[in-house]
Amino acid sequence: MRCELGATRNKFVFGTGDPNADLLIIGEAPGRDEDAQGEPFVGRSGKLLTTILESIQLSRDDVFIANILKCRPPNNRRPSTSEVDTCEVYLHKQIELINPKYILALGLTAADTLLKEKCVMKDIRGEILDYRGKKLMITYHPSALLRNPNLKRPVWEDMKKLKELLVN
Repeated sequence: MRCELGATRNKFVFGTGDPNADLLIIGEAPGRDEDAQGEPFVGRSGKLLTTILESIQLSRDDVFIANILKCRPPNNRRPSTSEVDTCEVYLHKQIELINPKYILALGLTAADTLLKEKCVMKDIRGEILDYRGKKLMITYHPSALLRNPNLKRPVWEDMKKLKELLVN
Protein backbone atom coordinates (compact mmCIF):
# COMPACT_ATOMS: atom_id res chain seq x y z
CA MET A 1 0.00 0.00 0.00
CA ARG A 2 1.42 3.38 -1.02
CA CYS A 3 0.80 6.51 1.00
CA GLU A 4 -0.26 9.70 -0.74
CA LEU A 5 1.90 11.81 1.59
CA GLY A 6 5.00 10.72 -0.31
CA ALA A 7 3.89 12.82 -3.26
CA THR A 8 3.56 16.03 -1.23
CA ARG A 9 6.53 15.82 1.13
CA ASN A 10 9.94 17.40 0.62
CA LYS A 11 11.96 14.96 2.71
CA PHE A 12 11.40 11.54 4.23
CA VAL A 13 11.93 12.07 7.98
CA PHE A 14 13.19 8.72 9.25
CA GLY A 15 14.66 9.70 12.62
CA THR A 16 17.78 10.93 14.32
CA GLY A 17 20.02 10.13 17.25
CA ASP A 18 21.82 7.11 18.65
CA PRO A 19 20.74 3.95 16.78
CA ASN A 20 21.74 1.95 19.88
CA ALA A 21 19.88 4.16 22.35
CA ASP A 22 18.13 2.79 25.42
CA LEU A 23 15.39 5.40 24.91
CA LEU A 24 13.32 5.80 21.75
CA ILE A 25 11.12 8.90 21.60
CA ILE A 26 8.15 8.71 19.25
CA GLY A 27 6.10 11.70 18.12
CA GLU A 28 3.26 12.10 15.66
CA ALA A 29 4.48 13.36 12.29
CA PRO A 30 6.94 15.81 10.77
CA GLY A 31 5.94 19.47 10.63
CA ARG A 32 7.01 22.13 8.15
CA ASP A 33 10.52 22.57 9.59
CA GLU A 34 11.06 18.83 9.83
CA ASP A 35 9.88 18.32 6.25
CA ALA A 36 12.33 20.99 5.06
CA GLN A 37 15.32 19.65 7.03
CA GLY A 38 14.62 15.91 6.99
CA GLU A 39 15.03 15.58 10.74
CA PRO A 40 12.36 15.13 13.46
CA PHE A 41 11.64 17.74 16.11
CA VAL A 42 13.65 20.68 14.78
CA GLY A 43 10.96 23.37 14.98
CA ARG A 44 9.48 25.00 18.10
CA SER A 45 8.34 21.65 19.50
CA GLY A 46 11.81 20.26 18.87
CA LYS A 47 13.51 23.08 20.73
CA LEU A 48 11.21 22.41 23.67
CA LEU A 49 11.90 18.66 23.46
CA THR A 50 15.64 19.40 23.57
CA THR A 51 15.11 21.51 26.71
CA ILE A 52 12.99 18.75 28.29
CA LEU A 53 15.71 16.18 27.60
CA GLU A 54 18.39 18.48 29.01
CA SER A 55 16.31 18.86 32.20
CA ILE A 56 16.99 15.16 32.89
CA GLN A 57 20.63 15.34 31.77
CA LEU A 58 20.06 13.81 28.33
CA SER A 59 20.94 15.19 24.92
CA ARG A 60 19.42 14.42 21.56
CA ASP A 61 22.54 12.34 20.87
CA ASP A 62 21.72 10.04 23.82
CA VAL A 63 18.32 8.98 22.46
CA PHE A 64 16.72 8.13 19.14
CA ILE A 65 13.87 10.38 17.99
CA ALA A 66 11.28 9.33 15.41
CA ASN A 67 7.65 9.86 14.48
CA ILE A 68 4.75 7.59 13.65
CA LEU A 69 4.59 9.13 10.17
CA LYS A 70 7.72 9.74 8.15
CA CYS A 71 6.13 12.35 5.85
CA ARG A 72 4.36 15.60 6.69
CA PRO A 73 0.57 15.69 6.47
CA PRO A 74 -0.63 18.82 4.62
CA ASN A 75 -1.25 21.83 6.89
CA ASN A 76 0.12 19.86 9.85
CA ARG A 77 -3.21 18.10 10.27
CA ARG A 78 -3.51 14.96 12.37
CA PRO A 79 -2.55 11.80 10.50
CA SER A 80 -5.40 9.78 9.02
CA THR A 81 -5.93 6.17 10.01
CA SER A 82 -4.81 4.96 6.57
CA GLU A 83 -1.62 7.05 6.77
CA VAL A 84 -0.80 5.61 10.19
CA ASP A 85 -1.57 2.08 8.98
CA THR A 86 0.70 2.52 5.96
CA CYS A 87 3.61 4.02 7.89
CA GLU A 88 3.36 1.89 11.01
CA VAL A 89 5.40 -0.92 9.44
CA TYR A 90 8.40 1.44 9.24
CA LEU A 91 7.99 2.39 12.88
CA HIS A 92 7.91 -1.23 13.99
CA LYS A 93 11.05 -1.92 11.94
CA GLN A 94 12.74 1.05 13.65
CA ILE A 95 11.77 -0.27 17.07
CA GLU A 96 13.09 -3.71 16.12
CA LEU A 97 16.41 -2.33 14.81
CA ILE A 98 17.04 0.15 17.63
CA ASN A 99 15.76 -2.30 20.24
CA PRO A 100 15.41 0.29 23.01
CA LYS A 101 14.67 -0.64 26.61
CA TYR A 102 12.31 2.32 26.95
CA ILE A 103 9.91 4.12 24.65
CA LEU A 104 8.54 7.59 25.33
CA ALA A 105 5.41 8.26 23.28
CA LEU A 106 4.63 11.95 22.82
CA GLY A 107 0.92 12.64 22.41
CA LEU A 108 -2.20 10.66 21.74
CA THR A 109 -1.47 9.75 18.11
CA ALA A 110 1.68 7.95 19.22
CA ALA A 111 -0.13 6.39 22.19
CA ASP A 112 -3.12 5.23 20.14
CA THR A 113 -0.86 3.76 17.46
CA LEU A 114 1.36 1.82 19.85
CA LEU A 115 -1.41 0.61 22.16
CA LYS A 116 -3.91 -0.07 19.36
CA GLU A 117 -6.73 1.66 21.20
CA LYS A 118 -8.23 5.10 21.66
CA CYS A 119 -6.43 6.49 24.69
CA VAL A 120 -7.37 9.25 27.12
CA MET A 121 -4.27 11.18 28.13
CA LYS A 122 -5.27 11.72 31.76
CA ASP A 123 -5.73 7.95 32.17
CA ILE A 124 -2.37 6.86 30.73
CA ARG A 125 0.03 9.78 31.13
CA GLY A 126 3.05 8.94 33.24
CA GLU A 127 2.13 5.27 33.63
CA ILE A 128 4.77 2.65 32.88
CA LEU A 129 3.21 0.23 30.43
CA ASP A 130 4.49 -2.87 28.67
CA TYR A 131 4.91 -2.63 24.92
CA ARG A 132 6.28 -5.77 23.28
CA GLY A 133 8.65 -6.39 26.18
CA LYS A 134 9.75 -2.77 26.46
CA LYS A 135 8.79 -0.16 29.04
CA LEU A 136 6.48 2.46 27.51
CA MET A 137 5.67 5.85 28.99
CA ILE A 138 3.23 8.29 27.44
CA THR A 139 3.22 12.02 28.02
CA TYR A 140 2.05 15.17 26.31
CA HIS A 141 3.53 16.17 22.96
CA PRO A 142 5.73 19.30 23.22
CA SER A 143 3.33 21.14 20.89
CA ALA A 144 0.62 20.71 23.55
CA LEU A 145 2.92 22.42 26.06
CA LEU A 146 3.40 25.32 23.65
CA ARG A 147 -0.39 25.72 23.47
CA ASN A 148 -1.00 25.10 27.18
CA PRO A 149 1.90 25.91 29.55
CA ASN A 150 -0.06 24.36 32.46
CA LEU A 151 0.96 20.97 31.06
CA LYS A 152 4.63 21.62 31.80
CA ARG A 153 4.31 20.44 35.43
CA PRO A 154 2.86 17.01 34.58
CA VAL A 155 5.49 16.51 31.87
CA TRP A 156 8.21 17.42 34.37
CA GLU A 157 6.81 14.79 36.76
CA ASP A 158 6.85 12.24 33.92
CA MET A 159 10.44 13.12 33.01
CA LYS A 160 11.61 12.67 36.60
CA LYS A 161 9.99 9.23 36.61
CA LEU A 162 11.60 8.41 33.24
CA LYS A 163 15.02 9.53 34.48
CA GLU A 164 14.62 7.24 37.49
CA LEU A 165 13.89 4.31 35.15
CA LEU A 166 16.87 5.11 32.96
CA VAL A 167 19.40 5.22 35.81
CA ASN A 168 18.16 2.02 37.51
